Amino acid sequence: MCGIVGYVGPKSTLEVLLGGLRRLEYRGYDSAGVSVISGTGLETRKKAGKLDNLINEITNHPLPDAHIGIGHTRWATHGAPTDGNAHPHIGGSAAKLSLIHNGIIENFYELKAELVAAGTKFASETDSEVAAHLVAAEFEKTGDLPTAFTNVVKRLHGAFTLLAIHEDQPDVVLAARRNSPLVIGLGDGENFLGSDVAAFVEHTKRAISVGQDEIVILRASEIEIRTFDGAPVTPVEFEVSWDASAASKGGWSSFMAKEIADQPQAVADTLMGRLASDGSVRLSEIDGLTAEDIKNIDRIIMVACGTASYACDVAKYAIEKFARIPVQVELSHEFRYRDPIITANTLIVAVSQSGETMDTLMATRFAKEQGAKVLAICNTQGATLARESDATIYTHAGPEVAVASTKALVAQITAGYLLALFLAAGRNATEQKVLRSLGQELLKMPARVTQVLERLDDVRALGKEMANAKSVLFLGRNVGFPVAMEGALKLKELAYIHAEGFAAGELKHGPIALIEEGQPVIVIVPSPRDSDSLHPKVISNIQEIRARGAKVIAVAEDGDTDVANFAEHVIYVPSCENIFSSILTVIPLQVFALELSSAKGLDVDQPRNLAKSVTVE
Repeated sequence: MCGIVGYVGPKSTLEVLLGGLRRLEYRGYDSAGVSVISGTGLETRKKAGKLDNLINEITNHPLPDAHIGIGHTRWATHGAPTDGNAHPHIGGSAAKLSLIHNGIIENFYELKAELVAAGTKFASETDSEVAAHLVAAEFEKTGDLPTAFTNVVKRLHGAFTLLAIHEDQPDVVLAARRNSPLVIGLGDGENFLGSDVAAFVEHTKRAISVGQDEIVILRASEIEIRTFDGAPVTPVEFEVSWDASAASKGGWSSFMAKEIADQPQAVADTLMGRLASDGSVRLSEIDGLTAEDIKNIDRIIMVACGTASYACDVAKYAIEKFARIPVQVELSHEFRYRDPIITANTLIVAVSQSGETMDTLMATRFAKEQGAKVLAICNTQGATLARESDATIYTHAGPEVAVASTKALVAQITAGYLLALFLAAGRNATEQKVLRSLGQELLKMPARVTQVLERLDDVRALGKEMANAKSVLFLGRNVGFPVAMEGALKLKELAYIHAEGFAAGELKHGPIALIEEGQPVIVIVPSPRDSDSLHPKVISNIQEIRARGAKVIAVAEDGDTDVANFAEHVIYVPSCENIFSSILTVIPLQVFALELSSAKGLDVDQPRNLAKSVTVE
């Protein structure tokens, strides 16, 4: 979950490192540090807290001009966020080697005991410092840095990306990857490393994703990639499709505010080229699944964590309704530990914004071992999940910097709808005329998202008004149920208050005991227009909680006049096919959480204890 950056080339290394760390701070902001090698040797600066603390430290204690270095922003796993536990870590008694680490070294305790027995003194509580001392010691034996580095990484267990530099070989950055992301940026007489492309996109759009158990030897004019066993690797280059300006606030008060505003484009870009004007769906990305494969699917298991799991819950309703395939949604971190039943006709759909979520990666690897095909829904080019899956639907939401996901979610939901219509067409499970009509409705969603964003002043006022709320409950049915759970998650993430999402029908089976005078309850109200609408049942739920003193805030479609008789506040969104309504109804909940959190004076982009991409189990 940490952010890492490496550079070798003619530019000011410190500027490159700090610029990369600024764009990567969303990955970890407990502490930050840099190491550079200049004519005077290796120098390091690191500081607990956010990146500005490091910048102040460098201002007070400047670093020399240098053309090679590594930098790190930390999300603490081993050891508290202190100056001493911040990266980089220095290895060896001569203090010539510097190392940074993203991930967890699971066998660090045994390795540390070995080092302590040999007389090594430790300056931190981290597992990462173990690797630094091991590489330094091995270099003293071998005299060759790549060999020493390779010998050490082969001994490490767990998930890690390591970068190391040594003042005795001041022209090379060493890097290794196992179960943790690493990308190379290709420049002209310069090269970069990063935990994602945001680290270097200001300087180059040419990139290479580093594969599992691979080592990188990076020089200004040369890149060598080899496996842990020494076999050469032929890299595959790709081009980053967005530029650095896409990852800046662009005048918005926060990245989250900007990314909420980006949602019409995120939906449109996810639909682009996949949905024709007649409503027919074409997903060329999954041509790896043949027509026979699609017909033989007897079950879909969707695996994800957090917000992405709620996108899966929405997709489940659409896939079962239109494609008539049984779907179960599994939390990735629970899936493989209960010995699930998987066959060759099971399709695994793995959803991850970053494509580096370790729990989801491990779940999909397990499924592939059982013979299942894996389809990824991912937002990041070159991500591990995309590379390891049989096919990938990219969401094209662009970079999402705020920790709390917004535009990535609506893009994932959109991709889920496309998949549902595609599978339905391939299996002739729903009339083609009906599917094309649904596709045409989906084409209208970007404009409807824009309409939602244009009418949220009351939601913003409500968020500010409720800044002192201690608990908020959310209710929904059908696709409104996962929206309710996502609304609750956003308040937990951003405002640090109790919030729970419930299926509205479950209310009288226990949760209604939570209702007391003044309890805020946000209700996602389904459309009243469908013949089988759940609207009357949800209105009954509202009446039940109002009778017990709840303060009801309803999210309903335009034209629903009945709901106004039973709610203190009604937030209206444009009407659409009820199955697609989740894209529209989730947006007011995002804005509500943003405004409530901002009114409390909290940092909405970097909530406490959280990081954007969870790359450890």
